[in-house]
Amino acid sequence: MKNRLTVLVIDEDKERAALLEQALRDQGYEVLGRLHSTDLMADKVDVLKPDIIIIDLDSPDRDVLENMALMNQSCPRPVIMFAEQGDQATIEKAIRSGVSAYVVDGLEQHRIKAILDVAIARFREFQAIRSELNHVHGELNQARTELADRNLTEKAKILIMKHNNCTEDKAHQAMRKMAMDQQKPLIEIAKSIISVLELLP
Repeated sequence: MKNRLTVLVIDEDKERAALLEQALRDQGYEVLGRLHSTDLMADKVDVLKPDIIIIDLDSPDRDVLENMALMNQSCPRPVIMFAEQGDQATIEKAIRSGVSAYVVDGLEQHRIKAILDVAIARFREFQAIRSELNHVHGELNQARTELADRNLTEKAKILIMKHNNCTEDKAHQAMRKMAMDQQKPLIEIAKSIISVLELLP
């Protein structure tokens, strides 16, 4: 099992990046590499598979945020962004794009571990929430589909009862027999019955 967390640094300023990388190594992190921009970030993250991404820049522009969002969809990772610009709108856009921690007041070596720990915790919490929402969304879609299928089956049953002057039980048995004979799901039989019987007077 890997003991040291791996980091990918993105910074166009070589001197600033060198200081950051040294500070990370001093804190026990493994620096996998450095990118000058976020242009190929998703591809690089997919190859290197870092545990954490640190982006150090003056201000996150539209391209940076779009690249962030793309990476967050394909291979999400905890992202710490150090930036000069700290207005509320910029921070909100960065967070929506997938940034776990947005730091405005500079990088100090003794704060690195605390900041990275917070970013990882936030990222895991967000991923757990997203996973739960996806699960709930899937269950809702399934429930909607089942309800729609049930409504169509009931509609087909009512049409059979009307056109054959039979009981609900007989109509249901007839539909089940058709499904078995044709080796089709009951819902497909129901749709066929509706499309035919609705045309009849």
